[in-house]
Amino acid sequence: MIRRLCAVAAFALALAACGQRDEPAAPAPPPPPEPALEPATYQPAVSRTLAEVRRRGWLSCGVHPELAGFSVRDVKGVWRGFVVDICWAVAAATLGDANAVRFRPLSAAERFTALKNGQVDLLSRNTSWTYSRDVGLGVDFPVVTYFDAQGFMVRRALNLASVHELNGARICVQTGTDAEQNLADFMRARAIDYEAVVVDDAAAARAAYQEEKCDAMSADLSALAAARTVMNSPTAHVILPDVISKEPLGPVVRQDDPVWSDIVRWTVYALILAEELELRSTDVEEAKGLATVPEARRLLGLERNLGGLLGLREDWAFQAIRQVGAYDELFRRNLGEGSALRLARGLNARWNASPSGLLYAPPMR
Repeated sequence: MIRRLCAVAAFALALAACGQRDEPAAPAPPPPPEPALEPATYQPAVSRTLAEVRRRGWLSCGVHPELAGFSVRDVKGVWRGFVVDICWAVAAATLGDANAVRFRPLSAAERFTALKNGQVDLLSRNTSWTYSRDVGLGVDFPVVTYFDAQGFMVRRALNLASVHELNGARICVQTGTDAEQNLADFMRARAIDYEAVVVDDAAAARAAYQEEKCDAMSADLSALAAARTVMNSPTAHVILPDVISKEPLGPVVRQDDPVWSDIVRWTVYALILAEELELRSTDVEEAKGLATVPEARRLLGLERNLGGLLGLREDWAFQAIRQVGAYDELFRRNLGEGSALRLARGLNARWNASPSGLLYAPPMR
């Protein structure tokens, strides 16, 4: 009897199990929010320059008077170019409006004086970061925006393959720049005889070269590529493969406001990180509502409010990306495939790209 009751009970349990429906799995709980910054460790900083920029309502930015791809006025008189975009990004980050910029064209000779005298808040003018400038001029170089090198441009008809074939040549070079000293150092070290044709600015160098007052022109490779695009016959000129220097180019600020230096530095890093995180001006608004990657959420102001440490709003980086673009957008439209220069990324590729470059931003945390 007991055996029969057990069998009946087992049968009933089996029937009950067959009649049950699988319940949907409960959703995984969201990750816990990141801990807030510890007030005892991290304190908001104050920038005098930021306060002045906000008081007047616009950023004063010193730029090159005319350098294709980097800084030039279009047919409507609007400033365009890679270093111009850096100014716009800083304005977006600090004022929430990329258009709140007044540009001041500066020659090589007057750029540092204008910065130190307070005529501009930011110098964004293809300026090389060097030891003597960094430690001797009372200025800071917050970040490298473009890794360049000095080279030479010659007429294709000369059929030259190397700078070592320029013995006895006349070479146009701009005064007041590192290019003049680099050229002298390189030629002296290799006992190459040459005549320096020194001119005041890039336009004068280009004009002298086109008028055949010199046999070659020496400047940063990016500047040579820019000059070639506006010559009478661009294809009649070639840039030699030799490079004679390292030229890390970037914005410059006064040395008396380290917080402003941080603001400029991290605005540029925000654009670099945006490329790495695949955030673009065209979709960053949508991405802001969907972001789950912790670093992207911090960059877009969704967690921790890192902007507050610099006296900025929590969406400072979001505004720079949305209004100006990620680093690759700036590069493409001004210097790369979307521009007349059509420069390859080269050293200015991301550290984790293939092929890799030198572009690297510290973590946003």
